[in-house]
Amino acid sequence: MTVAMTPYLVFGGVAREAMEHYHSIFGGEYSAMTFQEGMNDGNPATADLIMHSSLFVDRGLHLMGSDAPLEMNVTGNGTVALSSDATDPADEAKLTGWWEKLSVDSRIDEPLAKAPWGDSFGMLTDKFGVRWMFNISAVRGEES
Repeated sequence: MTVAMTPYLVFGGVAREAMEHYHSIFGGEYSAMTFQEGMNDGNPATADLIMHSSLFVDRGLHLMGSDAPLEMNVTGNGTVALSSDATDPADEAKLTGWWEKLSVDSRIDEPLAKAPWGDSFGMLTDKFGVRWMFNISAVRGEES
């Protein structure tokens, strides 16, 4: 069994827009269920809100999200951190591409740049209020 950690983001009525936006950036398999589909409670205030959505990007990369029911207080989503482990040279291009796409209409809190520890690091807050942190490790050559 492989263990993974899955961020679950909670939105105040924009979960569909946010998760479709992330799907356009990360690709993968996206699915969503509204409160009407999941609970069939006939409540017109929540009928079209997202009760649960899932974006499977790749092994170990799974993002989930929903809208908070009206009686719940929506608070911050914390920070989603994306990082590489310096083993695959393709990771740099993938993560840099994701950074560039997420940067559109986002507040850049820390530009993606070479950090003192040798990796590229950056932070942004996207148009949905979700904070993202990137750490792109430089692939190191074989030690002799």
